[in-house]
Amino acid sequence: MDFELSSEQQMWRESVHEFAAKEVKSRARETDEHARFNWEAVGKMGPLGLLGLNVPEAYGGTGIDAVSAAIAIEELGWACGSTALAIAAHNGLACAPLALFGSEALKQRWLPRLAGGQGQLGALALTEPGAGSDLGGGVRTSAVLEGEAWIIVGQKMWTTNASIADVIVTLCRTDRDRMSLILVPTGTPGLHIGPPEKKMGLRGSPTHAVTYDEVRVPRENLVGVEGEGLAQTLAVLDGGRIGIGALAVGLAQAAFEEALQYAQARETFGEPIARRQAIQFMLADAASEIEAGRLMVYRAASLKQRGQPFTVAAAQAKLLATEMAERVTRNAIQIHGGYGYSAEFPVERIYRDARLMTIGEGTSEIQRIVIARGILGLR
Repeated sequence: MDFELSSEQQMWRESVHEFAAKEVKSRARETDEHARFNWEAVGKMGPLGLLGLNVPEAYGGTGIDAVSAAIAIEELGWACGSTALAIAAHNGLACAPLALFGSEALKQRWLPRLAGGQGQLGALALTEPGAGSDLGGGVRTSAVLEGEAWIIVGQKMWTTNASIADVIVTLCRTDRDRMSLILVPTGTPGLHIGPPEKKMGLRGSPTHAVTYDEVRVPRENLVGVEGEGLAQTLAVLDGGRIGIGALAVGLAQAAFEEALQYAQARETFGEPIARRQAIQFMLADAASEIEAGRLMVYRAASLKQRGQPFTVAAAQAKLLATEMAERVTRNAIQIHGGYGYSAEFPVERIYRDARLMTIGEGTSEIQRIVIARGILGLR
């Protein structure tokens, strides 16, 4: 399969890269140190199309192809992991289920707001305190239909964007054996967003526990068909894994560039350390593995774009790209030596940001299960 980018995709990459370098990367250190979300950059993303990557043009979105969407997240990841994760979650986890499964009324009401750059973002609430990867059996948050309203009771954990979102798409158990996705505006009475989690990395991307204390939302806020929430969620996560893979590639690329520059400038025993074979091997491995991860991500995105099955390809891309990013960012610190362990150098932050990528949206172990079941034909 040929992955040569079209001229339009190349121009898109250059446009996003230029924006990311100016508006996102320049604030990355501040975003991390102060756990401060970069609203200044996000406020400028709407006109560029970065807030509507998964939204059709008819609803104010970008209408771009899946490879171009992956390119955008990759470039944002290159600039700042925190900002990239928030935007990836907004696009891939909040806008995607509405675009894929939402009623025409939900799409008309919410997608133009979320894609239009008016400072409105979205979130998806899945994980619960007693269940991580076990969405099928571990979800206890319930929604009961009373008249024309859903009454939601329960608790979610690790909800990215909760405090900066206008809507949270929530996975609820609507009867004993079935679940549904329901859209909950964040201003709804009974919805309580906990303080931001104190995290190892990605500090500028707020993550929260969310409590639903008899939250009442209109019946029409049901996303798609009642009882199809788990299948919808798994489909959304397939696309989200492409985004996380792309983000990981961007983080690895940034770390590689920092390591390459440092290796050429830093001298020991009268010559740059880039002349040392040990350093050259790490740089060679990084360049090769980054390219492999990028191609895997683009392949999965291409399958998605063509409407072909991409569940296994997305899991493979996320597995390879995220584990690659952890190796590359680790070695970037090693190349920097003691300086790499200092917050004065970007590789320290990039390494911390990359660590989540093998955990979020399905751990590496879950990806291996998905891949194995796919190649064995198991369900």
